[in-house]
Amino acid sequence: MVSALARFKGPLLYVMGPLYVVAGLLHFVVPELYVQVVPPMFPAALALVYLSGLAEVAVGIGVLLRPTRRYAAWATIALLVAIFPANVYMATSGVVVDGVPGGGAPSEFVRWARLPLQGVLILWAYWYTDSGVDTGRGDAPS
Repeated sequence: MVSALARFKGPLLYVMGPLYVVAGLLHFVVPELYVQVVPPMFPAALALVYLSGLAEVAVGIGVLLRPTRRYAAWATIALLVAIFPANVYMATSGVVVDGVPGGGAPSEFVRWARLPLQGVLILWAYWYTDSGVDTGRGDAPS
């Protein structure tokens, strides 16, 4: 099973990187959506949204580049831990996000499902913290 799963490690890297880049860019395209989920205890919500968006773009690009992959994977884990309070806030406060097409109230299931999803995303990033990833493109460590 490990070898079967390992076959997907390289291809999934090319899913993970662009997902973070797109997610990060959305922080700049529709920042008002993200500001609404920043817990009120945090100051400068808009600045935090831009900062987290920039961080997402950076880690998304970083995991795609072999020289920075390991650092970017660890940075992804740190970022996911840093934004976890926003997910907890969404789950526990019933946040309604104004401006989302089709209504802004994610279901209770979706709000709570985001919490364990963070763990899955952390494990996914952790997978790339080793010194080399064979992506099938000849960039395995020698």
